[in-house]
Amino acid sequence: MPKRLHGVLPIVHTPFLDDDSIDVVSLRREIDFAFDTGADGLGTGMVSEILRLTSNERISLTHQIVDLAAGRGAVFAAVGAESIQQALVYAQAAEQAGCDAIMAVPPITTRLSESALVDYFCALAEGVSLTLIVQDASGYVGQAIPLSVYVALLERYGEEKIVFKPEAAPIGPNLSALRDATGGKARIFEGSGGILLVDSYRRGIAGTMPGMEMLAGIVALWRALQRGDEMAVYQLYYPICAVVALQLQAGLDGFLAIEKHLLVRQGLFATARRRRPYSWDLDRETAAEVERLMTQLDRAVAEART
Repeated sequence: MPKRLHGVLPIVHTPFLDDDSIDVVSLRREIDFAFDTGADGLGTGMVSEILRLTSNERISLTHQIVDLAAGRGAVFAAVGAESIQQALVYAQAAEQAGCDAIMAVPPITTRLSESALVDYFCALAEGVSLTLIVQDASGYVGQAIPLSVYVALLERYGEEKIVFKPEAAPIGPNLSALRDATGGKARIFEGSGGILLVDSYRRGIAGTMPGMEMLAGIVALWRALQRGDEMAVYQLYYPICAVVALQLQAGLDGFLAIEKHLLVRQGLFATARRRRPYSWDLDRETAAEVERLMTQLDRAVAEART
């Protein structure tokens, strides 16, 4: 039976070897690290560089992640694509691989009407038996999804079949609007990297989908929020916010460059290699500031565990 999505669900980064092939050894370390650190599940998303992988690599990566997770938590796969047919190929591959859910953004090369958006997500919902995470990734790519589309999908399929990851700005008010428009039925996950996690938690989210690079801090922060430890919350939150602020300077490539730099720092990845082309490289001074902030975060995590 598929596992229910909840809690801290990090997005898996795709490690590459120097020949640009996927580094399965580093991938195993990353997934083991996630569960050892307290993740409730994991999956693929924008920072998995799925838009830069071949179709075969995307499907292979899904199978590898399910195998390496080995039942330790829920697994979901990003399946959004430019056509319904493409998205269904990825969705059905995810179901065959043993995923518990799929996550989809709308097509990014065309701006769809509300009815076309509903049709796209309905095709995915009906094409597999898995839970569908409806993702608005317009903070990075594509168009924002109107509230009316969310409500229509929830009314049609129910809160176990359809869950939401809305990332259109302003995220906090949009989360509350979705919550209120559905009478609190919508199960909502945030994906701000941590910079809006505290505000989102107070608005009633079911979980968070951060990157992997600050996972120890995010898990500690989530647990501090759950137990109402306000001092620990902000000791953890401030350095996380500051790192994400640096990532935001360069959009998706800023996240990827700093995330992979930190995964190498933690001994999880052999290289910080990303798929080309990309628009930004981590410079020495930004890296030094990231290091100062991570030292603070490491100290806050250690204190939260005592």
